[in-house]
Amino acid sequence: MNIAVMGYGTVGSGVVEIINKRGTKIVGKSSPCELSVKYILDLRDFPGDPNAGKFTKDFNKILNDESIKVVVETMGGVNPAFDFTSSALKAGKHVVTSNKELVAEKGLELLSIAKENNVNFLFEASVGGGIPIIRPLSVCLAANEVKSINGILNGTTNFILTKMISDNMSFEAALKIAQENGYAEKDPTADVEGHDACRKICILAALGFGNHVYPKNVHCEGITKIMLEDVAYASSYDSVIKLIGTAEKLEDGKLYIIVSPAVVKLSSQLSSVNDVFNAVLVDGDEVGEVVFYGKGAGKLPTASAVVADVIDCANHQDTRRLIGWENENPDIIADYKTIPNQYYIRLMVEDYTAVLPKLKNLFGNIHLLARSGAGTHEIAFITEKFTETDIRNKLSTLKGSDLKSLIRVANC
Repeated sequence: MNIAVMGYGTVGSGVVEIINKRGTKIVGKSSPCELSVKYILDLRDFPGDPNAGKFTKDFNKILNDESIKVVVETMGGVNPAFDFTSSALKAGKHVVTSNKELVAEKGLELLSIAKENNVNFLFEASVGGGIPIIRPLSVCLAANEVKSINGILNGTTNFILTKMISDNMSFEAALKIAQENGYAEKDPTADVEGHDACRKICILAALGFGNHVYPKNVHCEGITKIMLEDVAYASSYDSVIKLIGTAEKLEDGKLYIIVSPAVVKLSSQLSSVNDVFNAVLVDGDEVGEVVFYGKGAGKLPTASAVVADVIDCANHQDTRRLIGWENENPDIIADYKTIPNQYYIRLMVEDYTAVLPKLKNLFGNIHLLARSGAGTHEIAFITEKFTETDIRNKLSTLKGSDLKSLIRVANC
């Protein structure tokens, strides 16, 4: 079966490498036909590349070749990926992608086009890289009503936080190492500000709860404001700080969806997920909690998930996989500021002794935290459950204090 790969970057080149290495071996074991890469679309030149004869800069060459049954999209971004993907689907070609931005922004539309043309649009690699999560969530857990999804969904931020926790390293120093190791881009904004994790939790929420969720409607915070002081205080609470994507169905039927740093207790299965590894914890009403863990990015782990989708297409050339969700329902997403939660708060104060009774009066039973070298002008504590709106309103009445950190305590 002939395949075209659009985008010869890290993931695309990995896809070509795996198919070249295992295309014939897959026959009989996983697929009824041999896989072969016929075209590689990229505007760049790759002199000396062993696949030199397969490169093209003309998408129409792929589109008009009836022998191309599956198109792999690893270009990234929305444009021109959306135009190329939708055109390929309309031409009766299956499309497989690792592009989380494309799926998060245009997944609903592309799934509809795929349905109209009786072809598959598959995206296992768009969340969690090499971790199987899309197919298990949509197929293996189909008998469950999903109660919540919580995940460490970005390897770059998890690597940085691991360095801060384990090596007492500042955010800036840890980011530099992440960039030197190739875990972070020169412009790390999408990772460290939480946008990458936000796209992924939107995809998982759509699958888990049945409605498209646009990233623009989800509150997103990154890790750039996390300080070593916060890491130390969390440790004294038998916790670590992680960037967590959460999608939870509330009792009133609304969805609480957020990406933000969170204080995670060491008893949580997510607390021990370190370095560039990712994990997704799904809570189903019948199965209980299940965890999917592995490398969330990287050339071959992500390419492995892409090729698995290609094999799925080869096995279902004339049938469509039943995967998808309904239109967006903006009213279903709850205002994150109105959801009660415990919070970690760190303040700089003029007079520790004077402010403590005021804090207890405002917040009731608070859990005071300690760290070495804190001094007498710093105070940190864990609250009982309040909404963020309540927290901020209470703090606004507290004179002689400066809010340094406000981090939710994870419920996973």
